[in-house]
Amino acid sequence: MAGVSPCELPAHALLQRYRTAQGFADCYAVEIDRNVSLAQFIAAFYTTPLFKVERAILKWAARRPSSDAEAKLLAAGERETFAAWRVEAREPAQILLADFTGRTCSWLMVEPLEAGRTRLYFGSGIVPKVDRKSGQASMGIAFTALLGFHKLYSRALLAAAQKRLMK
Repeated sequence: MAGVSPCELPAHALLQRYRTAQGFADCYAVEIDRNVSLAQFIAAFYTTPLFKVERAILKWAARRPSSDAEAKLLAAGERETFAAWRVEAREPAQILLADFTGRTCSWLMVEPLEAGRTRLYFGSGIVPKVDRKSGQASMGIAFTALLGFHKLYSRALLAAAQKRLMK
């Protein structure tokens, strides 16, 4: 996970809409020594061996199968759904995907840098659950329990995409 680090969410990031007082949004970034398009990043991210483990879990646990071909169609802008997600918003340099429950989202963005380099961003957003009786918003005990794993996994996913793009 060399080079992957947590960072501030860019002001223009589509993920900003999930950054609320009760909600959660994080952001990780890494740089790569080549020009990378959003389509290349999306395809690389969702077809890494690490992400394929998540895809297998989603196929089994949520009945949301997916394939590398579908990931590439998503990357090309020819598909609006992939595994457990649907495209919530897309711009030339970023994409925001919301899951089928409406509680979590994933965000990817590319930022061209000087000398043919690219900064790759990955972040997640989580919407708090509102208690029907009290009206109080809470992230819940599962969020607290899994936050450490989430941070490690997010960094590993971005590092895996970086590695794939360097080939």
